[in-house]
Amino acid sequence: MEDLKAVTELLHSDGIPMLGHELSDEEAIAAVRKRFRYAPFCLVRQWIWIDLVMPDAVLEDLKRSGRQPVMLYAHEVVSDSQRRFQPGGWVRSTPLVSFYDGCFFQTLNTVYVLLGHGVRKSADLSTVIKVF
Repeated sequence: MEDLKAVTELLHSDGIPMLGHELSDEEAIAAVRKRFRYAPFCLVRQWIWIDLVMPDAVLEDLKRSGRQPVMLYAHEVVSDSQRRFQPGGWVRSTPLVSFYDGCFFQTLNTVYVLLGHGVRKSADLSTVIKVF
């Protein structure tokens, strides 16, 4: 029951407002192609920047691999360059590698383009992994 409560809070409670880019879909695709020429990308809206809470040992392993304790959840996939995620569906990223220009959330596999408004929240890694 606690897991369900934690997930519901993560997905639906208020967070700290953040702003991605206010680009059209076509402008966002052009921008991501210009900056990350061949990288797979995914345009998303209604997104949540999740600061992960985790044990120190896990955090150290994550940092050693060049990743940061942050993941992304988006309620709405706009477009995915490799058609892995359906438009209108949801997506959860792997941990952040780097963040550029206030909208390019890069993981080892994908560049997520944050469009419109989002929120920032914290959650236990176990909550994020168990449910999604």
